[in-house]
Amino acid sequence: MEKKRIVIKIGTNLLTKETPAGTVGLNKKYITKISGQIAELHQSGNEIILVTSGAISAGAGKLRLKGRPKSLPEKQSAAAVGQPLLMAVYDECFQTKNISTAQLLLTREDFENRRRYINTRNTVLSLLQQRIVPIINENDTVSVEEIQFGDNDTLAALVAIKVEADLLIILTDVEGLCTGDPNRDRNVKCINEVKKITSEIEEIARKTIGSDYGSGGMCTKVQAAKVATTSGVETVIADGRKDEVLKNIIEGKTTGTRFHPQEKIVARKRWIAFGMKTKGMIMIDDGAVEAITKKCKSLLPSGIISVEGEYSVGESVSIMDKANNEIARGLTNYSSNDINKIKGKKSGEIKKILGVCDFEEIVHRDNLVVL
Repeated sequence: MEKKRIVIKIGTNLLTKETPAGTVGLNKKYITKISGQIAELHQSGNEIILVTSGAISAGAGKLRLKGRPKSLPEKQSAAAVGQPLLMAVYDECFQTKNISTAQLLLTREDFENRRRYINTRNTVLSLLQQRIVPIINENDTVSVEEIQFGDNDTLAALVAIKVEADLLIILTDVEGLCTGDPNRDRNVKCINEVKKITSEIEEIARKTIGSDYGSGGMCTKVQAAKVATTSGVETVIADGRKDEVLKNIIEGKTTGTRFHPQEKIVARKRWIAFGMKTKGMIMIDDGAVEAITKKCKSLLPSGIISVEGEYSVGESVSIMDKANNEIARGLTNYSSNDINKIKGKKSGEIKKILGVCDFEEIVHRDNLVVL
């Protein structure tokens, strides 16, 4: 069997359990079980990167907090207490298989800054070359925005893109993407295969609900799959409680929901599309949409209808059609303030309006990614 580079994300509900006292703690029995499955894949020659949740919940248990912490200081303190507890359990489990592990705590800035993005990628690849399993989590103790709005499903997808993984596996406590919410309706069926993530698939995912302790639901998992598959990474969402779930996925057996990868895009454009966080939006007319999506052209000021948000030169923007669908992302050559002045105008008028014309294009095709 061909050896693969695999990113495995394990959700909070799998890694933790409630105690009789009403608090939550690490589920060491499950961590031991899944670590054994990961070890088997590793020993078969595959390169494994583990993205783990559970630090906040582990810390909450140690601090005897009932339920998931709600305030930011509580979340950060729980993460600070819980992260070493989580790593200690993983390290103990993998050491029994003679496998070394390494901890990486990442923030959004590690993806947005191009130099840090490359440095992190090189670190992970170096660890893989030494047959070490990198264990990655968000740095919740310092990442304010990540705790409030982030999730490790997205982190896992970005990691998979960063290291050019062959496969992303998202383990959760439901069978996969179902036709409805399995927590409310036992008659729903699992969708075993998705060739392309459409608006209909996204709507199905939105019908589900989140978990008590985790930060994401099926919607975030499908969005993560969309990010990964758009960059050519096959993605599977599956029930991590099932026996030999990882082996069955690798062997191509019907397990969970398998999302087909799309055509790969080059490394720098992957970073533009998904590594950077968009700072604003540019809405364009139908002619500009056709020029960008079908003719591989740059975005010119003449095709711009409106601008939202405040951003500077070189920042990432979402490019939307008139129906508010995101069709592309790119690095802008002009600030939002200047674009508002020259929108709808011809490139030859830029110097007259702004007093200078460094670029004829608002977003050059080399810095633009069609989604």
